[in-house]
Amino acid sequence: MMFANCLRTAAVLVVLITAPLPATAATVTTADTKALTAKLEVADVLAKPPGLYENLATEGRRWLSQNRAEAEKAYKDDPSDFADGRRWTFERTYTQVSAVGRYVGVLRRDYVYSGGAHPNTVLDTILWDSAMKRRISVRPFFTETGDGGPTMTALAAAIRAAVRAEKKARGIEVADDPAKDDWVSAIEPKLLGLGPLVPIGSTVPGKSGGLAVFFSPYAVGPYAEGSYTVVVPWRTFERFLSDEGRALFAGDPVPPPKDE
Repeated sequence: MMFANCLRTAAVLVVLITAPLPATAATVTTADTKALTAKLEVADVLAKPPGLYENLATEGRRWLSQNRAEAEKAYKDDPSDFADGRRWTFERTYTQVSAVGRYVGVLRRDYVYSGGAHPNTVLDTILWDSAMKRRISVRPFFTETGDGGPTMTALAAAIRAAVRAEKKARGIEVADDPAKDDWVSAIEPKLLGLGPLVPIGSTVPGKSGGLAVFFSPYAVGPYAEGSYTVVVPWRTFERFLSDEGRALFAGDPVPPPKDE
C-alpha cells in the first residue's frame, strides 16, 4: 500500500514539473510530496527578451526533475529519514539584474535543503544576448581573457579588494593583503575563478556602469557570513576593453539589490 502511494505521489510530481510552462508572464511551478517540496520561479520581466524565458524554464525544469529523482530514491531507500514530516526542499528563482541594450543579466538563486545542519544557497549569473538568442560570457567585452593574463589579474585584484571592503564594513576580520586571506584568495585570475559576474546598470541610460559579482555562502567566507554582492566600476578595467566593451560601458554603476 505504501509503495502504491509513493508511486502516485511520484506521478503527481512528474506532472507538476514537466507540465508545459506558459510563454508569458510570471511562472511559478510547485511540487509537494512526502519526499520533497519544490518550486521554480521565473520573473515575468524575463519573458520579454526573445528566447530567454524558454531557455530558463527548460533549465529549471531539468534541475527540478534531477533533484526530484534523488529525493524520491532517498525516500524509497530509507523513509525514516523523512519521519515527522521532514522533507527535502528545492527552490530556484530567476530574477533580472540588468538590461543593457541587447544584453540581459540574470541572477539564478537556488535554495536547497536535503538534510544536515542547515540549508544551502547557491548563486550564479547568466548573461543573455537577445540578438543572438543565446547565453554568452563577458569575453567579447575584453581584448584578452587568458588565465593569469593582464585582464583577469586586474579583475581578480579589484574583486578581492571589493570583498575585503565589504567584510570590513560588516565588522569581519580580514587580512590587510587580500591575497593572504584564506577566503578572499579563493578569487582567482581566470574567468571561471572570479565568481559569478554580470554587467549592471548605469547612470547613463542604455549603458552598463560595471560588473556585479554574486558570491554564495561559503564562497568567500563561512556560512554564517551569508552571501556577498560586490560591484567593480568599469573604469577599473577600462584599459582592457574591446571595441564592443567600450560601446557597452559608461557612466557610474547602479548597484543591484544585494542577495538576502
